[in-house]
Amino acid sequence: MQVSIACTEQNLRSRSSEDRLCGPRPGPGGGNGGPTGAGHGNPPGGGGSGPKARAALVPRPPAPAGALRESTGRGTGMKYRNLGKSGLRVSCLGLGTWLTFGSQISDETAEDVLTVAYEHGVNLFDTAEVYAAGKRSSYVITTKIFWGGQAETERGLSRKHIIEGLRGSLERLQLGYVDIVFANRSDPNCPMEEIVRAMTYVINQGLALYWGTSRWGAAEIMEAYSMARQFNLIPPVCEQAEHHLFQREKVEMQLPELYHKIGVGSVTWYPLPCGLITSKYDGRVPDTCRASIKGYQWLKDKVQSEDGKKQQAKVMDLLPVAHQLGCTVAQLAIAWCLRSEGVSSVLLGVSSAEQLMEHLGALQVLSQLTPQTVMEIDGLLGNKPHSKK
Repeated sequence: MQVSIACTEQNLRSRSSEDRLCGPRPGPGGGNGGPTGAGHGNPPGGGGSGPKARAALVPRPPAPAGALRESTGRGTGMKYRNLGKSGLRVSCLGLGTWLTFGSQISDETAEDVLTVAYEHGVNLFDTAEVYAAGKRSSYVITTKIFWGGQAETERGLSRKHIIEGLRGSLERLQLGYVDIVFANRSDPNCPMEEIVRAMTYVINQGLALYWGTSRWGAAEIMEAYSMARQFNLIPPVCEQAEHHLFQREKVEMQLPELYHKIGVGSVTWYPLPCGLITSKYDGRVPDTCRASIKGYQWLKDKVQSEDGKKQQAKVMDLLPVAHQLGCTVAQLAIAWCLRSEGVSSVLLGVSSAEQLMEHLGALQVLSQLTPQTVMEIDGLLGNKPHSKK
């Protein structure tokens, strides 16, 4: 399951300053406004003059084709990859923030989860209000813009809402800037040029360093990229997409093409959809799981549906594979998501520090996923997507 302290633009309960990783503190360019300063308004790759600009023209060795550069953190074993073809390095496993802290887990548990994540090398926090002992420059904070208030001007991707929504989110997070701001679904009521110009504006103003998309179609992402290139604006660097054993088409067939063509990477979420890929349901709904909580009848219905039962049967088929690799089904499923081309990070959702530690163990499973093992998993699932060309 997913957890958070702050959810996108929506209101969250306030905490005392002692509970936060960082209240308002100087950004890279000074002051509380984040990365401001001379030259920050230029899009990435912007020009300049003098010897430094000429030195930048010296060609560098090209990156390996079709592969994300990967490194391992000292002392943690965490692996890091570039976010798409940008220069931002993110941990292969990030902490997702779908549910608010306090709705299902206590504040103390939330603190434990964030501290354990940070201490084990996680540096990507998807709209989390982080407060562990670490410098702001050592982790990546993201937020999403679309759903704000009830008024028509408080939702969507208009220039007004992108700017006001992001500023409001920063106030609630007590941050001067976020590293990535996501357009949290496309907006058919807003021209693409307005969206791209607004995202470029918030980056130039130092409110964000990069922007990305979430739940966008491949054609919409390509349109945004083309619009940015046409008007010398800043294009998106990644797409947040749902991806798990039973949801494969977009991340495995559509996004790799965008990665190779325009450098847009992928941050995926929902690797264990509401716990379905953990073998804990097994045709029933235990009293201790989320599907039994008031307000989650939709999840209980999904678990008990015909499709849900078929998926649970597939999960049971994967148990021998997991046992052979010496891991849990959850670890196998997370590692399987990480092996997909162009995926920079997989967002985890947990309800305890112990669960987080189990999921972080997926990194050790990743190296064991040989082509033969992947073929075996594909055979058991029977849902490998194929090119329609």
